[in-house]
Amino acid sequence: MDVTEIEPLGWIIPALVVFGSAAVLAVVVVLAVRYARRGPGARRRAAASVERAGVALVRLDDAIDELELEVGLSGALYGGGAPASLRRARMTAQHTRDEAFATYRDLTDPDAPPAVVDRAARELLRRIERASRTIDTARAEHRAWIDQHVTAAEQIDAAERRLAELRARMGDPGALLRELDQGADRSEWGEAERAAEAARSAVALAEQHLAAARAGAQDPSRSALEDLAAAERALRRADAESRALEETHRLVTQAGLAVGDEIAAARAAIRSATGIRAALPPDEAEVLGDEIRWASGELARIEPTAARRPVSANEAIARVRERLDAALADAHTAQQRLRGARSALPGTLAAARSAVGRAEAALPDRAAGLEARVRLDTARQELADARQMSDPVEALDAARRAIRHAEDAKALADYGRLTRD
Repeated sequence: MDVTEIEPLGWIIPALVVFGSAAVLAVVVVLAVRYARRGPGARRRAAASVERAGVALVRLDDAIDELELEVGLSGALYGGGAPASLRRARMTAQHTRDEAFATYRDLTDPDAPPAVVDRAARELLRRIERASRTIDTARAEHRAWIDQHVTAAEQIDAAERRLAELRARMGDPGALLRELDQGADRSEWGEAERAAEAARSAVALAEQHLAAARAGAQDPSRSALEDLAAAERALRRADAESRALEETHRLVTQAGLAVGDEIAAARAAIRSATGIRAALPPDEAEVLGDEIRWASGELARIEPTAARRPVSANEAIARVRERLDAALADAHTAQQRLRGARSALPGTLAAARSAVGRAEAALPDRAAGLEARVRLDTARQELADARQMSDPVEALDAARRAIRHAEDAKALADYGRLTRD
């Protein structure tokens, strides 16, 4: 063989080795980068970023509560309208907080890539910190303005007018409790009794702080803002508890009026399911039959106490309807699903409202953890969506999700309170 025919092989083999090595190195680099972006270290960094954003979000949520207090106090000082700077800061912060709750929910998705989560959490933290700085600046400017332009006596007079207005709006909480006692078991409105007592205590506390502010107002160099802020917190608490009492009264009353129709609608749904079962294959019919028997048994258990426990009855009926719908998911036609949703929607919306109300009562200011707040925010959003949706099927699904999120929020809040105690 001629040497000139062999010489090219001497070039090809080294070239193949070089290119092959480069390809292997490229694969190794890609795998290393992927591991760095998805490995345990990346997950730890992402979790730390999410935790920092979560802590900042709780602080922002609490700061918005304080800002609401100051806006209310300013409304009294300015004859009903808070300064524009405070209103703008509140709107900006509320918008950021609402978006942050939604973003935080996405960040907790276990399937999200850690690098994406880390980057999004850092950006979320920056947005939250900007909103917090906006609040701090607006409040500092407002306090400085008050110190220069509003006397302690004027501030106290405005707060006392707010107290008088609150007293007039509250009326006699005992009257609502007596009416509830006549129409329903105490287990249905025990939270209302607690709210009434809390409202009375908060009003008394506000009076104490206002009296202290009035006593200290003799010194012209002293600001009454600290005592006034404490009084405003008490007034806001009294107002919230009074509204909780009124909402419980409304929910129990409406549930009592609706529970008979809800039971009748549930029985109609069971009859419809029984008719559908007759047309199913034997194995599917057997499964559906078990669910129908369970639903019938639940209604038989609920009905005897429904008149005195209407809220609990309507919530239990909503769960029965949801489970029966799940059993019928494949067998229902579109028209049947639509009719069923229209029938179940009013009771499910009422159950969602009561579940959200209980969750709100279980999450007092500054006491709830982030997860409970996120679940409650989600429940509120789902309930709002359900009320606005024109499609009954979609609205029913949203209302049911609201119930689950509200129940989770209350459970998390209750657990957090137990661990703190």
